[in-house]
Amino acid sequence: MNIFNKITNFLKGSVSEAKKVNWPSKKEVLKYTLVVLGLSVIMAMFLGGTDLVFTKLLNKVILQQ
Repeated sequence: MNIFNKITNFLKGSVSEAKKVNWPSKKEVLKYTLVVLGLSVIMAMFLGGTDLVFTKLLNKVILQQ
């Protein structure tokens, strides 16, 4: 079996498997995207706040300001 037959078989198998996938609806994709964006913003705010607090604390301890 040459390389082109292997590639063709792989692509045919990939397309066959992709047809079996239960793809989410447009509404579900939008909902999940908004959840991910919302959680990303919340985590960014939390980490930014934590960084700010530790920076202030370290400045007080190290620089004694």
